[in-house]
Amino acid sequence: MSTLQEYKCPCCGGALEFNSSVQKMKCPFCDTEFEMEALEAYDAQLNNDQQSDMNWDSDAGQQWLEGETDGLRTYVCKSCGGEIIGDETTAATSCPYCDNPIVLMGQFSGSLKPDYVIPFKQDKKSAVAGLKKHYEGKTLLPKVFKDQNHIEEVKGVYVPFWLFDADAQASIRYKATKERTWSDSNYYYKETSYYSVQRGGYIGFNTVPVDGSSKMPDDLMESVEPFNFSEAVPFQTAYLAGYFADKYDVTDDESVERANARIKQSTEDEFRKTVTGYDTVTSEYTYINLQNAKAKYALYPVWLLNTDWNGKKYTFAMNGQTGKMVGDLPLDKKKYWGITLGLLVIIAAVLYALSFVIELFGSPIFIGIVSVAGAFITTGVMRGQLKSVSFKGNATDYVRNGSLSVTERNDVFLYRKVDRREKPKQDN
Repeated sequence: MSTLQEYKCPCCGGALEFNSSVQKMKCPFCDTEFEMEALEAYDAQLNNDQQSDMNWDSDAGQQWLEGETDGLRTYVCKSCGGEIIGDETTAATSCPYCDNPIVLMGQFSGSLKPDYVIPFKQDKKSAVAGLKKHYEGKTLLPKVFKDQNHIEEVKGVYVPFWLFDADAQASIRYKATKERTWSDSNYYYKETSYYSVQRGGYIGFNTVPVDGSSKMPDDLMESVEPFNFSEAVPFQTAYLAGYFADKYDVTDDESVERANARIKQSTEDEFRKTVTGYDTVTSEYTYINLQNAKAKYALYPVWLLNTDWNGKKYTFAMNGQTGKMVGDLPLDKKKYWGITLGLLVIIAAVLYALSFVIELFGSPIFIGIVSVAGAFITTGVMRGQLKSVSFKGNATDYVRNGSLSVTERNDVFLYRKVDRREKPKQDN
């Protein structure tokens, strides 16, 4: 048990002191008062904090057997350095990553053989149709961009992924609040009660993917997820016929940090769902101990298109298994400002007319603020439709069904604060 002098204020981190006048622990810096029982329970939680243990045992990949690589060839892009695997019938045309010419270097050698592969289910025709559909409904997409795209240059690539399986033992502390408001004739009041909420237990993850190619944008690959590993089959070189296959240049050890970050985020999110009855909940401390943590090496199917427009490169990707298409699109700035200004005028006119009918929007300043906000919010939504590429940041799609088990629940009240705001004179 900590001595009184060792207690730190959960609010500001200052050293707490016992205040004899209120018979409570009190912070001399922020004046927050604490019940001793609450501090003891909170201190017990802090004393149990540990460093996460997220280490992995990896035997991902296999050694190539004699004769397995006889029909494989290696292609290298002189522009971006991408090293691509194809069969002996693959034509050396252009790089699927940067669209520059690639050259045949010779017999394939080195690297580990994948454990699994998900064969292509979507063909090139589906990829072309998927890209055209990706353009639909995008009001702010320049029309000339669609007309100038060479969508026939879609290329199928098997992308290397490290797949991480693990059972996570977790202990997570959240900071939570409850709010209550009221008023009297002179003031508005807001009372905020603060709690330390502890949750612990277990959760499992299967095949959390991390892109093993440095040439492939990681956010693009996470955006094209999820892949359905139940359709994966043991790797055979025959699946490479007619497609490119990227050689991994990011190892499983180098991919662990990204896998851990995604697992940690989803673990916090899943246990967060068990914290109910609060107005706000934020993660404060997370301990994770991974068990049965192993990695596999697999090739996943992706259709790629690179195109240049107005001096900028645009890359699109379609999940070769599910057909999901992603890729950021350019903005027609002239159309954006035209629609924004048009909406501003329309909203202002409507609000001004309504102000005479219901006498609600009498202030010209108020009408202007609402008009500008409404116009930019609307075109902001349109602009957001052009963005489909981002890091997922979690592994929610790979949580093992029914694996969440909560074995620890502990909610500790810490302190409360009351904020007071004077009412405007016209409200008195």
